[in-house]
Amino acid sequence: MNFPPAEFALRSYLLGRTANGPVGRWTVQRDLLDRTNGTRGTFSGVVHFVPADDGGLALREEGTMRWPTFTGPASREYLLKATDRPDAMDVFFPDGRPFHTMSFTPEANLDQHWCDPDTYRVTYSYEGPHTFSYSWDVQGPQKDLLLSSHLVRQEQDT
Repeated sequence: MNFPPAEFALRSYLLGRTANGPVGRWTVQRDLLDRTNGTRGTFSGVVHFVPADDGGLALREEGTMRWPTFTGPASREYLLKATDRPDAMDVFFPDGRPFHTMSFTPEANLDQHWCDPDTYRVTYSYEGPHTFSYSWDVQGPQKDLLLSSHLVRQEQDT
């Protein structure tokens, strides 16, 4: 696994430097696997990171989900807040409930979230200045899923 440089600032990385201002735009490709029955699907779309007044970021993801029983638009939103470390951000649901911490550093790139009765475990992977991935391993009596996402910056540093 690659790790970002020691002076890495996650917020700056997600925003990047674009000709259109401080909005990070990334394409996302997600593979969905329901391990209980082998069902596979995908999500393809765009993730926007927009600066928030509190120094954090608003995240909006929108695209198309393809699942054997559904093909159509899908979206979600999160809030990212600064932590005491520049290489990490806390992720919250839109209503303010805590979700997990996002980081690429070896001591913080793994986190989990309990969503009764299932456990969501995430692993973030830094792949370079314009690409990163993360995977959610969801297990419990209700779910057995693997959700693997790969993001590529739409507009590279200028």
